[in-house]
Amino acid sequence: MCGIGGILSCGTTHTALVPLDLVKCRLQVDPDKYKSIFKGFSITIKEDGMRGLAKGWAPTFIGYSTQGLCKFGFYEVFKITYSDFIGEENTYLWRTSLYLAASASAEFFADIALAPMEACKVRIQTCPGYASNLRQCAPKMFAEEGLWAFYKGVVPLWMRQIPYTMMKFACFERTVELLYKRVVPKPRAECSKSEQLVVTFVAGYIAGVFCAIVSHPADSVVSVLNKESGSSAIGVLKKLGPKGVWKGLVARIIMIGTLTALQWFIYDSVKVYFRLPRPPSPEMPESLKKKLGLTE
Repeated sequence: MCGIGGILSCGTTHTALVPLDLVKCRLQVDPDKYKSIFKGFSITIKEDGMRGLAKGWAPTFIGYSTQGLCKFGFYEVFKITYSDFIGEENTYLWRTSLYLAASASAEFFADIALAPMEACKVRIQTCPGYASNLRQCAPKMFAEEGLWAFYKGVVPLWMRQIPYTMMKFACFERTVELLYKRVVPKPRAECSKSEQLVVTFVAGYIAGVFCAIVSHPADSVVSVLNKESGSSAIGVLKKLGPKGVWKGLVARIIMIGTLTALQWFIYDSVKVYFRLPRPPSPEMPESLKKKLGLTE
């Protein structure tokens, strides 16, 4: 059920933001032509029409649906597994480390599922005339470069997505905890489901801004790497330089902030709909309170 929530949250949101993602990728790979977000949109519409803004929607939908399935589904599995391994007290004391470890483990597998479609998406969006849709792009890439064409970006993808996902989950979990403790005027248990979903959205957006900043340099490398055949991650990094890797950051902050907030909102809504357990904010176990002398 959590995997289904991941499919719905990631597949739909990434597909809805394809126009912004397309402009962001073009800003990264051709900054001389696409000098700003608005310039990117106007040039794209002028050259390809409004339909041009939807380029790459199919690999985006397929790729990020499978990624969402693994990301959210495996996160819940790893969180429980690691928690059982370290015990109740350490789960509370080291909860941020638990969130980081569980999300990193989940994303490792999620990126293997995402890599082929991400490679196709970037090639369609950034190489004019190469292919106009997934049906043309995937066979052409395979014929020209073999299976490696779809997985040459997996290491930069790990570099981009694993820090992104670690920030996404750990920052979200701790922000939710903080909001209920410091901002929301009543305990979570007394909040209605709609009020809880508002907190989810706000925490998701805050997490998304940090996610975008942490993962942007690697995102720039992935975009250029998948555009140029025969290129390597180190070569792309040298070519872009310290300033080049930050091109398109504003577009990505807007995109990832909105994306992350919507993903958590949809995912939490799915949990509410299916009546899945939604754990309360972490509380110190009684055994730990006794050890620390916090109980009579």
